[in-house]
This record gives sequence, C-alpha cells and structure tokens, in this order.
Amino acid sequence: METTELEQQPEEVAGHTTVPAPEKRFQNAIRLVVGVLVLLILISALPGLNLRFAGDRLQTFTTIFLGIFIEAVPFLLAGSLVSGFIAVFVDQNTIARYVPRRAVPAAFTGALMGFAFPVCECGVVPVTRRLYQKGLPLPVGIAFLLSAPVINPVVLVSTYAAFGFGPVLIGRYVLTFIIAFLVGLVFHFAKPAEVLRPPEETGIGLPDSYHAPEAAAKGEKRAWTAVVTAADDFLDMARYLIIGSMLAAGMQTFVSQALLLQFGGAPVLSVVAMMALAFVLSICSTVDAFLALSFAGTFTTGSILSFLVFGPMVDIKSAMMFLGVFRRRIVLYLILLPLLFTLLFALIINLFLT
Repeated sequence: METTELEQQPEEVAGHTTVPAPEKRFQNAIRLVVGVLVLLILISALPGLNLRFAGDRLQTFTTIFLGIFIEAVPFLLAGSLVSGFIAVFVDQNTIARYVPRRAVPAAFTGALMGFAFPVCECGVVPVTRRLYQKGLPLPVGIAFLLSAPVINPVVLVSTYAAFGFGPVLIGRYVLTFIIAFLVGLVFHFAKPAEVLRPPEETGIGLPDSYHAPEAAAKGEKRAWTAVVTAADDFLDMARYLIIGSMLAAGMQTFVSQALLLQFGGAPVLSVVAMMALAFVLSICSTVDAFLALSFAGTFTTGSILSFLVFGPMVDIKSAMMFLGVFRRRIVLYLILLPLLFTLLFALIINLFLT
C-alpha cells in the first residue's frame, strides 16, 4: 500500500489545527444542490411517469431512511461521548503502556476490546478514530472496529434471547473473532500514514492544551471539554451516517428483497443472498438476531451466520462512516476482506459441516 494522495499542510491558528476547507465545502454544497435540481427536472420530464407510484416510492424511501437513521443515532451519540472522554482523559502513554504492539497479541486484544467498549457498528467508528489519534496500533484498531459490534455484552444477550445457546450463538462469536483477528493481522504490515486519513483532512482534534490530560484543567472544565469534543465528533460522523442511511434506504426501496429470498435453500446462493441482505438492510447489531431468526426455517445455517457476522462488520452506513477515518482504498479493503472471509467460512459450514 503506497500513498499517492497529496497531503496539504494544516494552518495553525490560535493553538488549533484548522483546515482550509470552507471553499471546498461550499463547492460540494453547490454541486449537491445542482445535482438534486437536475434530477428533479429529469424526473418531471419523463414521459408517462406515474406520479402516484413515484410518490409511494418516495414515501417508502423516507420511512426507511428515518427508521435506519433514528435507530443508529443513539449509538453514534454514545460512541461520540466515549470518544470525547477518551480524548481528554486518556493519554498516549496509557495506550503505549497497556496495549500490545506485536502483531498477534495486538490483533487478539483488538478483537476482544468490545467487552470494554460495548458499542455497535455506528458507535465504534468515532471511538476507533479517537483511539488512533491517541496512538493505538493499527491491528488493534482494525480488529476492534470489526469485532466490537458483535463481541460485546449487549449483542451476546440479544443473540442468546433469539437463538439460545447453540450453533448460531457459538458460530457468530467464533467467526467474528477469527475474521477480525485475521484482518487485523493483515493491517499489521501497513503504515498508519498509508491507512488513516491525515488529521488536516478529518478536521478533528482538540486545542493543543488539551491533547494531554495533564495539560487540561481539572474537574468540570475537563468534563465540559470532553462533551464539546464529543459533539464535534458526533456532527462530523453524522454526515457519513446520513449519506449511508440514504443509500441503504434507496437500496431497500428499489432492490427487490423477494428476489434475494428465493435462494434460501441453496448452500452457495443462500450465503450470497443473506450477505447482500445484511449489507443493504444496515440493521443495528443489537437487534439483528431477531430478524435473522425469522429466516432460520428457510435459509441454511451458514447463510444465517453470514448475515449475523458480515452485517455488523460492514453495511452501507458503516462503510460510509469508515470514510471519516480511513483512506478510500483502505475502506475498499475493509469491505472486501471481511466479505471474502465470511463467504469462505459460511460455505465451509454449508458444504462440509451441515
């Protein structure tokens, strides 16, 4: 992985790292407005357009979008709060002292960190980004990012409530751990500058006096600084959540889910169908087990596990949120590697173990 993108130097103003981004944001806003206007003009000019049908689709899209967004916002807020308090109360020396840096222990630790930070796929992104800012090793962060939405106490209870103690519960946790561990190991050989977006692009950070906890004021001022930082993180990640929720709603509105459900009994196609469904639905990992339970009598065991493993790792909204932390090429790797590992293990289960 070689970096080919040009990185601009940030400007230092009054102790803050700032980004010369207002012009770029203005240009993006203009492009968005123009694009929406052109789309509306084209739609209105289509001959024979069934306006009632279009209105029904728009209503469906809006309902699904709001459902996904409202479900995800509380978890993003919780993750942002954790991120804010990490920024103020955790220093780089603490990370260096307690987090291993060798490949295998680092990936192993990251894959189990969800029990310390019980957040879903929306909340884990700002937490991971802030931990990277504090010097977290790459393998730890990648393994944590992929495993935490499943390997945490809340999801353990919900999966047990849906399926009980059995192959699905055990398989979900074993496969999630193995895949997160393996992907974390892969990223041990990359350099942070090749993987992470530079700070001047993300626009996150604290005033210089707050980068180390000991440099910040004590008591209420530190807590307030953590809350303000959490608010900044929330607003920064919310734009990716909105875009991802819109894409997921669009896919659910215009892609026939009945077509995917036709492959329930096929050992190979059932896995592909359920992984596609998990990616499109973008349902929160805290409740996805109950949805998967409704498919248990129709779909193969491997496909159910692929839904419960791949979906929390990568779906449309989380893939968009990854763009706030990683370079675009790396986001592609973070989609493909879990996809291929999950597909492989699910096919092994269907073809050889059931």
